[in-house]
Amino acid sequence: MFFLIFIHLCVILPGGIGGMIVMNNYYDVIVVGAGPSAVFFAYEMIALNSKKKVLLIEQGKSVEDRKCPIETTGKCVHCKPMCNITCGFSGAGAFSDGKLSLYNKNDDHLHVGGILHEYIGVDNTKRLIDYTDNIYLKFGADKHLEGTEYKEEVKKICDKAKKENITLIDIPIRHLGTEKSHELYYKIEKYLIENGIEIMFNTVVKDLIVENDKIKGVKVQNSDDYIKSIDKEEKIYADKVVLAVGRKGANWLVDMCDRHDIKTESGTVDIGIRYELPDKVMEKINKYMYEGKFIGRVGRYKDKVRTFCQNPSGFVSTEVYDHDITLVNGHSYKEKKSTNTNLAILVSHNFNYPFNKPIEYGRNIARNLNEIGAGKIVVQRLGDIYRGKRTWKEELENNSVVPTLKNAEPGDLTFAIGYRTMTNILDFIQSVDKVVEGFASPDNLLYGPEIKFYSNKVKINDRFETSIKGLYSIGDGGGMTRGLMMASCSGVQMARFLEEE
Repeated sequence: MFFLIFIHLCVILPGGIGGMIVMNNYYDVIVVGAGPSAVFFAYEMIALNSKKKVLLIEQGKSVEDRKCPIETTGKCVHCKPMCNITCGFSGAGAFSDGKLSLYNKNDDHLHVGGILHEYIGVDNTKRLIDYTDNIYLKFGADKHLEGTEYKEEVKKICDKAKKENITLIDIPIRHLGTEKSHELYYKIEKYLIENGIEIMFNTVVKDLIVENDKIKGVKVQNSDDYIKSIDKEEKIYADKVVLAVGRKGANWLVDMCDRHDIKTESGTVDIGIRYELPDKVMEKINKYMYEGKFIGRVGRYKDKVRTFCQNPSGFVSTEVYDHDITLVNGHSYKEKKSTNTNLAILVSHNFNYPFNKPIEYGRNIARNLNEIGAGKIVVQRLGDIYRGKRTWKEELENNSVVPTLKNAEPGDLTFAIGYRTMTNILDFIQSVDKVVEGFASPDNLLYGPEIKFYSNKVKINDRFETSIKGLYSIGDGGGMTRGLMMASCSGVQMARFLEEE
């Protein structure tokens, strides 16, 4: 740990290192958030030998101080002031299984990762992926690529999936692993600090400072005081502010857009479940691809349903969002292994008229399921859903698929997940079962809720600037990207844009 002390234009904020933060109150660029897009923005500013003074503001902790108590307590304790899984340096990426989705050289389209390529073009995005991937390798990412050795075997599975109106995305994956992600991002964190990037941890951005449709800075407060509703704030000024809040900050971003009339357009919320089944069922997918990305419009509604974040020999986990909403997720370690594979099954929801609040819709579903589970994640056997009954503790204890999330509450997901959404999920499971035998086994487990908040998309120009002059938006929170690699790439490109000005 260290202290940075400046003689002029200083403000002193409570919290952070030793209970105090000493810092300037003017910067060339302030970045809100310290997830992958912010981290790689800062890295690229160093690489470009930028003379700009950069500050990252993060409501969570440094990566070395982020520890989830669930491994010792056996249950989520709702860490205060912020959840260590979703908040802190490198964002939720530091506690994910750390998969970097790449691309096939001969593809004319980028199949996953959001819409970055719509702003800067496919070829430029590919070059950014290559560049960013090399940075990850520089800091210790595994050189081995998953999904590159069994092309003929994968093609057979893809052809089989097409017959069921399902697309199986075949792209290379670089797997960092949950524990290795911590190590890698810790190295990057130290590198940024050693090269002059300032980072304020345990600090909430309460508001943006906007005058005459131009950004002037931000209002900040210590995270502990913020949670306790202690009314204290300081102002920090900057010529440019970059919003890099991630999915955790999607709701905050909506509030900022409403408050300051930042232009947005209708976005997407993905609602679904985390599915857990035996490794032996997913054996070929795990071996040939590591992560199978199935996408389809099947069943009666033909809504878009997809799998996401597949974790071979992984573990189901929990994460806490604003207002103590508990969601389910999944991890996969390099060393520690289970005998189960888990993955998300998500249904995309888009709203326009007269209702246009996708985040609030998802939050209501999450709240209801949290109530049903007494604050815990709800787990249900697939067979019990088909039988129209809840799952009981005794049934789960005798189930052939042993849950890796030990404190999940057996119950009934259908009390809170809407009919259309659940029907889409069940139809999708039945369709994938025709491609991967055993995918629809009655002992397989569904955990809920799993919800991916992408906000109402912030309207930005081809240089990522919002309708507020000097205010920019990158990463997952504003709807541009989805996932570690593309979020990281957006940060690199943002740095290049600002240095060109």
